[in-house]
Amino acid sequence: MKLIGYFRSSAAFRVRIALNLKGIGVEQAFCHLRKGEQRKPEYAAVNPQKLVPTLILDSGEALTQSVAIMEYLEEIHPEPPLLPKDPVERARVRALALIPAADIHPIQNLRVMAYLREKFDQSEEAAFAWSRHWIETGFEAYEAMVAKDSRTGIFSHGDRPGLADLCLIPQVFNATRFKVDMSRYPTIKRIFDACMKLPAFDAAQPSKQPDAEP
Repeated sequence: MKLIGYFRSSAAFRVRIALNLKGIGVEQAFCHLRKGEQRKPEYAAVNPQKLVPTLILDSGEALTQSVAIMEYLEEIHPEPPLLPKDPVERARVRALALIPAADIHPIQNLRVMAYLREKFDQSEEAAFAWSRHWIETGFEAYEAMVAKDSRTGIFSHGDRPGLADLCLIPQVFNATRFKVDMSRYPTIKRIFDACMKLPAFDAAQPSKQPDAEP
């Protein structure tokens, strides 16, 4: 399989963690988002959304959307599991995962910030303030959901990293870039620290990717 990503993409970061946790080796290819390579016709033909990541299967089929890719990996390689077996607990993990994946990331990513600057004449400072607001709004909810729930363990759900953590950790990296005060979210910070001690998370971080830039 081949994973097309970008070192700073939160969505690609999630998939890299999943692949590492499951011990699945892939060829890596890169699409430079800031240079607009995602808009080239040859990439748009593979991923009509013009986003990363894209996972190209051995069959040639192209899978898109990070959460869908991670669930595919879970189905073809169920160990170690990213989701608990109990349906209610699975729903809890998915709900947590969707806070960063669906509620925070889509409205503070690169193309949204570019649109704010280009179409609404917003300064870089204003675009950063926009991003911080939505990160903080999502983190307040995530913190409340994990801080006092007995199902929270070392990680967001229990003592084994799962789908929620794979979505949370890249968003914490983004929060640091946008100067979010993480002391306001002690449980998230504790989970982040636990995850980053694991080689699967550490090796997936942006600075350790072949296409990383300062």
